[in-house]
Amino acid sequence: MLVVCNALYTQFFFEKDLQEHAPAINMIREVVAEEADVVYLGESSNISFREDDQDRRTISELSASLLPKIKMGSLTKEASHAGIYLDFLKALPADSNIKTIIVTMNLRSFGAGWIYSDLETALQKSTVLLRPYPPLVNRLMLGLKNYDNKTTKEWEKLFLAHWQTDELSLYSSFPHQNTSEWDLGMDLQGVKNEDGSRNQALTELACHYIKSYSFQIDVQTNPRIRDFDAIVELAQKRHWKVLFHILPENVQRAQELVGSDLTGIMKANAQLLMKRYNQKNAQTINNLELVENDQFIDQNWTSEHYAEKGRKAIAAQLKLGLEAF
Repeated sequence: MLVVCNALYTQFFFEKDLQEHAPAINMIREVVAEEADVVYLGESSNISFREDDQDRRTISELSASLLPKIKMGSLTKEASHAGIYLDFLKALPADSNIKTIIVTMNLRSFGAGWIYSDLETALQKSTVLLRPYPPLVNRLMLGLKNYDNKTTKEWEKLFLAHWQTDELSLYSSFPHQNTSEWDLGMDLQGVKNEDGSRNQALTELACHYIKSYSFQIDVQTNPRIRDFDAIVELAQKRHWKVLFHILPENVQRAQELVGSDLTGIMKANAQLLMKRYNQKNAQTINNLELVENDQFIDQNWTSEHYAEKGRKAIAAQLKLGLEAF
């Protein structure tokens, strides 16, 4: 009976549910249909542009244009992270034409503010029907909300707890034990104008930088490390090569607003990723400081959205990485 029900559901209802609850299936099918050699996995950094850009092509499109002999497809979904990329990759047929995957490493995604973002519920829901189980089982899991289905307040409680308990061990005289203390210290100190008055907008921005980047990656406990490790393992089984690229962050702005303590943490985390993910079938490009402040679209927030010159600089680095393969 279960076999028959699964067959009926698959034939008559599954496609409608996929389109409603897991539209990423269309990107996955397109990559397969185009017989892509290389697949680029990214989030909003890939598809963002500035209004005055003359060339509004995505990072993946710019990269492909530099290597016209390869076919490059893209799996891009806003707010995605390594866990979502892993679900996309598992949904690709094992016998596809893919030889290499390019996977973005967004430094902020390793921090508690993103790991426990309230966007996570929707992201997790969107991949349930892509799981490698019979379609009827996946639909049952979706109906039963068998995914990380926390409320906004529950997610907030988690990242606030990490900001208060994850210790920062920079040096013995560093005055702040954790992110919350550092954030409070910056708020009390404030960013000053030339006349010595408080600049509230820049103070708030400096606090955002602290909350986004003041963490030290623990390879034993960080869930993003687990996801990236699983991507490497899956690639080995599928005989794919992996090119990780650490996205540029606005290190210049972080230095101006907060100082070398914060930028030192950012660089140390990038080096940790470089060391861990340069393996037999995987290489990592460190683009952390590649893009200058004026090429970041969002000047009042921490994000990885680049203007034309910034996107082209990243594409040029990816070309070199692919040529090395």
